[in-house]
Amino acid sequence: MWPNGFLNITSRGRRSESQVYLTFDDGPDPRFTPSLLDILAQHQIKASFFVLADACAAYPELVRQTAEAGHDIGIHSYSHAHPWRLRQAEAREELHRCYHTLANITGNPPSLFRPAYGRIRPATLQEARALQLHTVLWNRSVIDWGAWGTLAGVSRRLAALKPGDIVLMHDARPDTNRPETTLTALQSFLNTDKAASLEFSGLSHLTKKRFRN
Repeated sequence: MWPNGFLNITSRGRRSESQVYLTFDDGPDPRFTPSLLDILAQHQIKASFFVLADACAAYPELVRQTAEAGHDIGIHSYSHAHPWRLRQAEAREELHRCYHTLANITGNPPSLFRPAYGRIRPATLQEARALQLHTVLWNRSVIDWGAWGTLAGVSRRLAALKPGDIVLMHDARPDTNRPETTLTALQSFLNTDKAASLEFSGLSHLTKKRFRN
């Protein structure tokens, strides 16, 4: 049975508004996250980062740098273990450990949660609700991994963004080293007229309106 309030999940913003929500998973990564932060700062864009707590523990200054730049930082998991392959207690603990790691590093409790691999289950939704987290998925992925994660492919999918899109991207990948392609495609896209016609916001802009605990 799904827990009460499980519908407090969103995967898309409002088409009637101009905002696009860029989100980046699996960081922080000292090879790629600093360059991404520079790109976002150059274009005065706020984004949302869903981080792995084991990486946060290794690079706490990078987490603080991201927060101080005004970006949203949300929970992804502790180790990126697949939620469906864990016992309920283990799945809850992945979320719980990430929550407290982030709170200790930034000095502020996180408010956003995206499950690893986007796979939801009642145990983690219950834990997220207990921690007063808003669960956010996505409706558009640039598919910046695997055989489709080419520069041409990522660039084409970025060019198709529409208002209201929550966009899945990566500034790190546990299983590949492709974020340099993402950064190149993103920098090129943000210099286009299409990007100039959009307004980019962090997810807190959306969740503060949509969710009421």
